[in-house]
Amino acid sequence: MRPNRWFLTLVLFAAAVAPARAEPLDAAEQLQQRFIEIAKKVGPAVVSISTETTERVAVRRIPFGGGSPFSEFDDDLFERFFRDFYGDSPQREFKQRGLGTGVIIDAEGLILTNEHVVHGADKVTVTLPDGREFKGEIKGTDPRSDLAVVRIEAKDLPAAELGDSGQTKAGQWAIAVGNPFGWAVGGTEPTITVGVVSALHRSIRLGGDTRDYSDLIQTDAAINPGNSGGPLVNLSGQVIGINVAIFSTTGGYQGIGFAIPVNVAKGILGDLIHGKKVLYGWLGVSVQDITEELKTHFKLSSQEGVIVARVMEGSPAEKGGLKDGDVVVALNGQPVKNVRELLRDVARLKVKEQTPMTVIRSGQQIQLNIEIGERPQEETELRGRKNWRGLEVAALTPEIAQRLGLGRAAEGVVISNIEPGSPAEEAGLEIGEPLFEINRQPVRSVKEFVAEASKAKGDALIKTPRGYFVLREAAPKE
Repeated sequence: MRPNRWFLTLVLFAAAVAPARAEPLDAAEQLQQRFIEIAKKVGPAVVSISTETTERVAVRRIPFGGGSPFSEFDDDLFERFFRDFYGDSPQREFKQRGLGTGVIIDAEGLILTNEHVVHGADKVTVTLPDGREFKGEIKGTDPRSDLAVVRIEAKDLPAAELGDSGQTKAGQWAIAVGNPFGWAVGGTEPTITVGVVSALHRSIRLGGDTRDYSDLIQTDAAINPGNSGGPLVNLSGQVIGINVAIFSTTGGYQGIGFAIPVNVAKGILGDLIHGKKVLYGWLGVSVQDITEELKTHFKLSSQEGVIVARVMEGSPAEKGGLKDGDVVVALNGQPVKNVRELLRDVARLKVKEQTPMTVIRSGQQIQLNIEIGERPQEETELRGRKNWRGLEVAALTPEIAQRLGLGRAAEGVVISNIEPGSPAEEAGLEIGEPLFEINRQPVRSVKEFVAEASKAKGDALIKTPRGYFVLREAAPKE
């Protein structure tokens, strides 16, 4: 056989016995590979946030135990007795620790997380997936959106890409990244769980009036304690939400999870980074959705829109000409479908912005122009924090004023609670006592109380029907 024929034979034999070329990955394998890539891409930008909060609690000095024949005497009487002879009650410090997640959004050390993760923290520690620890500085917080920005002194960090939650649709894949149960499982690398976007525009009632959870992404991706503040990402590895809460009968992931749309964060990120107060638009109205019965009564063509039940006195809505019974069908040129959409859209408008509004009044379509006001802060400032120097107040209603012998026309607030061992208790203030002035400035409503309390620096002069009292700035140290 000629040499060239031998060569050809060897080539054909090698081709016959060589392993077949790998087949293209099927859909399941491609998806699995994508999850692996997302873990590698986003994981390095997800950090653990641990916090420490110090609480000071007064130690009550009761001289007799429960078995003493004197134990029936008033504990407060003995407390006042000891205070007169031995001074103020000693206080003990208690350390509360918390754990959450954050996502790096800037290579220079900016981290986005939940406000409730760092709320009231005296100390914030950020741990990177590679094990490095940094002291965290809280740059800005917004209780209403439950978002906060923390900064660490580091450079060239891996940062996650913020996506567009407005393009998110129910049924899309969703990947939750975070540090659930970090105290128990050890390790610094985040975990990922996979599910789908179950629904959009969900509303849940958590945090009272201080937080607005009215436009959330719902997901069945497992979210556990410690996941709060971590990112919810899409198949492109882009952040579409910040994980915030779960509804569960067990306290674990066996339930449904919720995330704040990342577009909400992007809208206020500049203010948070620079420590500015986040302002929300406000109309000053009570509104309701249109039922089939209301549609018939108001002779409307559809149930889209909202009915104005009440316009608050002196509100932007009243100044703009809005009236009780008006049906709002458009705001800023966009249709208004329901109460949820109206409240969401108004909150996102800029304060003092002139905004066109279309309403139906007595069957006629009317165009109004309303200057958006700033959402009042008394609810978030009073209810969002426990007290002011150990003092909590409520409105002095005509009925309460009359019972206190002040006359139904009296204006002010009434002390509703006093924290033991606080400056308010030390000053001698009492629960149920009206409060009329702070630093010689009249306090005629809860709103004025919040305004004057926020301005008070150092010792504050308080006026009640019994006279003047000095409210110290902080509880004394042991």
